[in-house]
Amino acid sequence: MASKDAHTPKSRGLPRFLPGAPDPEQNPNPGNPEWQPGLTPPRSFLPTVCLPPGLEYLSQLDLIIIHQQVELLGMILGTETSNKYEIKNGLGQRIYFAVEESICFNRTFCSTLRSCTLRITDNSGREVITVNRPLRCNSCWCPCYLQELEIQVPPGTVVGYVAQKWDPFQPKFTIQNANKEDILKIVGPCSTCGCFGDVDFEVKTMNEKLTIGKISKYWSGFVNDVFTNADNFGIQVPADLDVTVKAAMIGACFLFDFMYFEHSLAGL
Repeated sequence: MASKDAHTPKSRGLPRFLPGAPDPEQNPNPGNPEWQPGLTPPRSFLPTVCLPPGLEYLSQLDLIIIHQQVELLGMILGTETSNKYEIKNGLGQRIYFAVEESICFNRTFCSTLRSCTLRITDNSGREVITVNRPLRCNSCWCPCYLQELEIQVPPGTVVGYVAQKWDPFQPKFTIQNANKEDILKIVGPCSTCGCFGDVDFEVKTMNEKLTIGKISKYWSGFVNDVFTNADNFGIQVPADLDVTVKAAMIGACFLFDFMYFEHSLAGL
């Protein structure tokens, strides 16, 4: 059963971007709140190519839910603490857990621009994805040294990047391969305030003629949005999209949280 803090995905009507995408309701162990890595996937889901260790299950998903955990101490004191995220499947079962590594000085004085490393582990505690974020600018008036993430899958092997592209009106990013060649584009709305509604970042082909997925910041209510840092995100992608690109989209989700949705009581 999905946890109460997970956003219910069934009412959102997941689109089928590519034919043959698996049904997210087909779950081999529906009563368990955590996916068990020892379970054998259905035969049609078995990978035909060698996948990075720990990402076998990610290759099956067309809906990924990311829930930021509430830090009570930071909420009470109005200070920035290291972010923690649960990464779940469409049924609310936790498949990965992400923890931010950063120093207190950066969190205090650089705030949402801080450099950090996010380490993503599976339910057995094995690190499967590493996301590195350097200290960079974030302004529509500054067209240089913009935001960038480095994605490592497995840790130590760079497979891609998420790079911000300068635009004075809309948030725009590209997903790049290990050679920093653009492969997909992410386009956000003109306003990311999300006052009473979801905020969608569409994932498009480079010519922007085809939308293949989206990253959504789910609206969690006025009280949660104003008085806590807890955010809920959803990533909708084709099930057969390359797992390294899915990993990059998870990293992009973290970047959007830092850039557009992170706040604390100290900033009110």
